[in-house]
Amino acid sequence: MTLETLALIALCLALLPLALTVLNLPFFRRAPARARTGALISVLIPARDEAANIEAAVRSVLADRKTPLEVVVLDDHSTDGTPDIVRRLSAEDPRVRLETAPPLPGGWSGKQHACHALSRRARGDILLFMDADVRLEPGAPGRFAACFTDPRLHLVSGFPREETETLGERLIIPLIHVLLLGYLPMFFARMFRRTAAFAAGCGQLMAVRREAYDATGGHGAPSVKASMHDGVTLPRAFRRAGFATGVVEASDLARCRMYEGFAATWDGFSKNATEGMATPVGLPVWTVLLAGGHILPWLLIPAGLIAGSAAVAWMGLAGGLATLAQRAVLAIRARQDWRAVPWHPVGIAVLLALQWVALVRSWRGHRPTWRGRTVARGEDAA
Repeated sequence: MTLETLALIALCLALLPLALTVLNLPFFRRAPARARTGALISVLIPARDEAANIEAAVRSVLADRKTPLEVVVLDDHSTDGTPDIVRRLSAEDPRVRLETAPPLPGGWSGKQHACHALSRRARGDILLFMDADVRLEPGAPGRFAACFTDPRLHLVSGFPREETETLGERLIIPLIHVLLLGYLPMFFARMFRRTAAFAAGCGQLMAVRREAYDATGGHGAPSVKASMHDGVTLPRAFRRAGFATGVVEASDLARCRMYEGFAATWDGFSKNATEGMATPVGLPVWTVLLAGGHILPWLLIPAGLIAGSAAVAWMGLAGGLATLAQRAVLAIRARQDWRAVPWHPVGIAVLLALQWVALVRSWRGHRPTWRGRTVARGEDAA
């Protein structure tokens, strides 16, 4: 393969996510501006050692005074002051209720078991699952419920505005949108709403119709219960059962600081890596797509200059600028930190390193821990 051919391939790989992002943007819509105020919405928050987060999370929900809602917090055997905080909030507002998680059985991951238990204690027709580090804007629950005015939809997942305050966070977290909009054809996902291959979601914020949730088994479904990545596995379970799912751009409805610092970000993304990119079949393909399209163009600029090939250098520059253009578009649309954009190729390199480390460690039998628990594997599920 000549250097010119390699540069042409790299340019095509760089233009692919930019083109797909542009095509996807009209389908990555925000929730309806007018809230739905009829059905009771159960906002369900699993909480394990969330004393630093839980009060702000609950109060952000309670700011919605127009929507019929309840807030159910499941204390999942916390060792800090999480339940005491929720009891105080419940005394202030009758819409808040504290529940206690039953013991974690074998074959379940902690979060999926907590969400399953929450669903059994909820009273609403619409269940809005929300992580404790998410902060809703006033009116957000009603606007999520309004998505279900489309009778074909049974699960809607929102992608909040991700707050990143350190370089380590900025390197990796914004890449969620790069992968979502750059490699998932949303026009196909909307056209074929019941095709599991096009399922996508964000576990931080998911709303479901209760009847569909119960029919699929919800977080207790075999493909979900041991998972650490319900943002993918739950929509897939819905689609396999014949229920349509969708995503919304929720940066105007919610915000979240997912992790604090590089170490926490690495650990957080590593825990579910083998359920996403880090598979023996998938990761080599992702490596070609991401390294070839987002890193290689920058390397071809000096390579072309050294080889005396202006064509190679120009194709490398065009490919590099294409990847930065995609990041700039996403920074505007998803309200991302602009300081992350110039670091994009470094972030891709770190992400791929993270995925390969996770895959190799899984081959060696390593099972990550999260919040003091060993992460279950899918084959452990009963």
